Amino acid sequence: MRLTLLLAALLSCSFGAAAADNPLSTLSERSGFTVTGRYAEVIALCDAFAKAYPTSVRCFDFGMTPEGRPMKAMAVSTSGVLDAETARAKGVPVVLAQGGIHAGEIDGKDAGFWLIRDLLDGKVGKAVLDRTVLLFVPVFNVDGHENFRAWNRPNQRGPEQMGFRVTAQRYNLNRDYLKADTPEMQAMLGLVNAWDPLVALDLHVTDGAKFQHDVSITGEPTNSGDEALRTAGRALRDGMVAKLAAQGSLPVTFYPSFVKGDDPSSGFEHGVNAPRFSDGYYVLRNRLGILVETHSWREYAHRVRTTYNAVLDALELTAANASQWQALARQADQRARALGGQPVPLDYKTTDKVRMIDFLGYAYTRTPSDVSGALMTRYDETAPQVWKIPLRDEIVPNTVITAPKGGYFVPQAYAIAVGKQLLIHGIDFRVLSNTTKGIQAQVFVADSAKFAPDSVEGHQRVGLKGEWRKTAADIAAGSLYVPMAQDKARLVINILEPLAPDSMVAWGAFNNAFEQKEYMEPYVAEEQARLMMARDPALKAAFEKKLRDDADFAKDSSARLNFFYRRHPAWDSGFNRYPVMRTDTVY
Repeated sequence: MRLTLLLAALLSCSFGAAAADNPLSTLSERSGFTVTGRYAEVIALCDAFAKAYPTSVRCFDFGMTPEGRPMKAMAVSTSGVLDAETARAKGVPVVLAQGGIHAGEIDGKDAGFWLIRDLLDGKVGKAVLDRTVLLFVPVFNVDGHENFRAWNRPNQRGPEQMGFRVTAQRYNLNRDYLKADTPEMQAMLGLVNAWDPLVALDLHVTDGAKFQHDVSITGEPTNSGDEALRTAGRALRDGMVAKLAAQGSLPVTFYPSFVKGDDPSSGFEHGVNAPRFSDGYYVLRNRLGILVETHSWREYAHRVRTTYNAVLDALELTAANASQWQALARQADQRARALGGQPVPLDYKTTDKVRMIDFLGYAYTRTPSDVSGALMTRYDETAPQVWKIPLRDEIVPNTVITAPKGGYFVPQAYAIAVGKQLLIHGIDFRVLSNTTKGIQAQVFVADSAKFAPDSVEGHQRVGLKGEWRKTAADIAAGSLYVPMAQDKARLVINILEPLAPDSMVAWGAFNNAFEQKEYMEPYVAEEQARLMMARDPALKAAFEKKLRDDADFAKDSSARLNFFYRRHPAWDSGFNRYPVMRTDTVY
């Protein structure tokens, strides 16, 4: 720990002196990485870089926050490519480096400006910008950045003050990728649709325990997504880890959060993030998403330098492997267009297979606390220690569906809401101009719908159990047809499949479909039940058999009456029926 503090102090003094007279330096550099600047500095530096390097930097706005602040991005390249259209036309790979999605975790902002200056001055990454475009977003959560004070990050060393985790509307942007509620995320996805980055780096700082490792590099596709594209995902992750280790870091390839709260002996469990998260999202676009998490208990100077190195390493690896990785991404797009009729995992799980690892921690004790009444962990950062602890990191598909061969039909009543969501993600669909009767389709009927008791990100989530069933359907003019045969087919599936963890259904967009809206009074149900049994001896026999075989049913008067109500013409056929349908026919 003393060595770490000494190195941090030397780094701070060295770069503070070097940056003192440089107009393109950050307040953080000039302070020796004790503080970070406000958003006005981002605006000023963005413009200043563009003026200082007019052929290599373009500063532009890509959105506006709810509190009226501009969302700034910088396109940086010495290839002559500074706009999305030219990058796409010339096939120059784009690397998106995004800072401050959680605005208290602000290493990426200060690291990015520092790195860009060094790249353009030829101090590092020789010729790397000749072969790539760095698309740098210094601060994603701009309004959160200006909610600025000390103690916004109580589990983090430095800077002295920082922004806050959530937006002005109290959304966590790193839970918003697929549902895209926020103006900020909608702006970001517009940027992504335009630039189509091959690699996206999401720059964070961990929470959690005290240990020696200083950075976690995870991402997809490594365990999920297109099988062949995982070659590129693993090469990028492993290449960054190797380079960081050579640069003096102690990287790991899993997120270092204990299985059990604050108990190091419980070890770690690696997994695949859902597409509400950045790295779980880009894989659905057949692109490479990397989550960089510096360790919160390292000094700010060390964390900024580590983030600087991580972005530089990703740029160098992308430049060196661009042709191969771009080819793999294009092939993954082609395979996505042919996903119809194929098995597709909606989520993944970690098996019970355990391996023991050596993890660089510190001596610690776990003793009863007279404050909390629970066991409290206390770390001794003066006593490095190797922990031998379990890691579960074997990942396999969990929920797997067979994708429709044709696509999805969205009824006219839901066309605006669903169409807006599809447009945000750049998904192809068309509005049907004519009514078509008797189409062979599939409808999802829920056997149960369990609504979450608490709000999550302003939504009441719902979990369904049920299945797709064949049906003949009339599709009205004004409905949407969303074809599977498109590059973003994996996104289509994750938005529209009702069992997908971040689908529109899961986030409550269709909750009305799973709420009972009409009822039969018990005395009416009683009368109708007797009439139905009198008319239908087979129904009477089925009811009596269920009474004999199902003790819970026999004790439940409501269930007994519902047995008949569900078979009565009065029953609401729209209840527990997902409005969006699938088809195996290509239209």
